[in-house]
Amino acid sequence: MHELGIVYEVVKVVDNFVKENKLTTVDTIVLEVGQLSQAIPRFLEECFPAAVDGTDYEQTKLEIVQLPAIGKCTECGRSYDIIENRKICPKCQNETYTIISGEEFNIREIVAY
Repeated sequence: MHELGIVYEVVKVVDNFVKENKLTTVDTIVLEVGQLSQAIPRFLEECFPAAVDGTDYEQTKLEIVQLPAIGKCTECGRSYDIIENRKICPKCQNETYTIISGEEFNIREIVAY
């Protein structure tokens, strides 16, 4: 499960941010995870307690915002949810598209003081 490694890296980035900005408490870490990214939100949530155990972030909450997989049809140009429509354009039934979003993995917000 590579999600544990991902969460460790997130905590490392947050820790550097906290030190650079001379903050003392991190209340919440908000992640954006695209549906097409290699990270599974449920596994990230399950790994988070292990990654912060024994650190200053044990009381920190993790929130995950899942971003939809949006593609643009190469035939008619319509944007649509790739997963919801099973990769088929709902307008013209074409099966080829370019990915607009859904592969992201970002730290969206660090709520700290």
